Amino acid sequence: MAIVEVKVPQLSESVAEATLMQWKKKVGESVTADEILIEIETDKVVLEVPAPSSGVLSELVAEDGATVAAEQVIARIDTSGGAVAAAPKAADKPAAEPAKAAAPAAASAPAQAAGDKSRVAMPAAEKMMADNKVDPASVTGTGKDGRILKGDVAAAMAKPAPAAAPTSTVVPRAATLLPQVSAAQPNLGERPEQRVPMSRLRARVAERLLQSQSTAAILTTFNEVNMAPVMEMRKRFQEKFEKEHGV
Repeated sequence: MAIVEVKVPQLSESVAEATLMQWKKKVGESVTADEILIEIETDKVVLEVPAPSSGVLSELVAEDGATVAAEQVIARIDTSGGAVAAAPKAADKPAAEPAKAAAPAAASAPAQAAGDKSRVAMPAAEKMMADNKVDPASVTGTGKDGRILKGDVAAAMAKPAPAAAPTSTVVPRAATLLPQVSAAQPNLGERPEQRVPMSRLRARVAERLLQSQSTAAILTTFNEVNMAPVMEMRKRFQEKFEKEHGV
């Protein structure tokens, strides 16, 4: 059995650790070389961890949300011939059964759903879509393998909304106008509250801002200058200066 270890890539000099975001493969699934297995988030950037070789994902050493260091082993891939060949055989087994092959329409729906899941959004773009209630289906990804970037979400939000069809309105009588207006007033004080954990990047920014406010001196400097002598000299020599220089 040939086992290849998946390690955290080398981080920048000022970054000591990172956080695993979400595995894109499960144990037992086949992977190909350079296929993205997971994304890790540091205090500065989000990095993609590709598969070093083709095979079957045999073990996940670190789970989603775990804190890892550079060069740490987070998964293992079985590259032996038997393990790689087992995945295609398992996929061909349902096709050989005549009972399940009688429903092609029902089988096409999961395939289509799986195709939709392949459109992965970057963490910043996913948060931006959630905050602004943007449908991922309306965003065209321009990143690698169709990944949705933050700029793609901004472009989708900048598109003008389709014009609504004009509707006829009936003006109510004066006697019934006041109750309807009071009932239609929106209540802006009932917004839903949602608390989510801060990302490593936002946590680091908050830490630096608090540190700057606590250590840096907050003050204002005023400098006052008496311009009366300067104005008096200008008035005394203004006429002479204009005659000599014409200005």
